[in-house]
Amino acid sequence: MARAASPAASPAAPPRSRDTTDLAAARTLVRALDGYHLDPLVGLLVPGLGDLLTAIVGGFVVVVAARHGVAPIVIARMLLNLGIDVAVGVVPLVGDLADLGYRANKKNLALLEARHAGGGAASWRDWAAVGGAGLACLGAIALSVWLLVRLVTAIF
Repeated sequence: MARAASPAASPAAPPRSRDTTDLAAARTLVRALDGYHLDPLVGLLVPGLGDLLTAIVGGFVVVVAARHGVAPIVIARMLLNLGIDVAVGVVPLVGDLADLGYRANKKNLALLEARHAGGGAASWRDWAAVGGAGLACLGAIALSVWLLVRLVTAIF
């Protein structure tokens, strides 16, 4: 007797690549933090520390960007977004309200998706944002030194 041919097994779904999985996880995380407003809510419930914790969690998007070969200047811009989010969010109530509008994680996801689609290359906007932040930091340092000198000369 001839054996009856078994029906062909249905092809298994292709395994998801790490890139696809990373991007999906980043999108889910951003939806929770910024879409469902967990970022400002945690900052409101745990002042100061909550903003730091959500920034650390939001750092996952930066890690994904680094894994995907996004340019270092874009990574710096993403870290700048998280830094601004923490600095603004740490101010009680006002910072939490500002957190609702700033949405650093959503900005970082947009940077990741745009640069990933473009092969990770940076744009002039990335350089301008990081360069502007660097100049602002230098200006803050210069102002601090100037104020310190004025204070010392006024005392002595």
